[in-house]
Amino acid sequence: MSSITVYTKPACPQCDATKRHLTKKGVEFETVDLTVDTEARDLVTSLGYMSAPVVKSGDAHFSGFRPDRLDKLAELVTV
Repeated sequence: MSSITVYTKPACPQCDATKRHLTKKGVEFETVDLTVDTEARDLVTSLGYMSAPVVKSGDAHFSGFRPDRLDKLAELVTV
């Protein structure tokens, strides 16, 4: 399983909920602030996303607070 990266921005309730959910599940992840990392912002927009959070692991990625998708990632990394 690839590492998990959560692309976020400040004062983003969905970003905070995503990070809390992953932490609660015991999943390690990297956080990247899109407001300070222009390369990350370019990557996220190239994937077709215009809002945060964006969760990326390998070739898989999605946007928004998606507990169902986060649970699937947690199952893959804790097996």
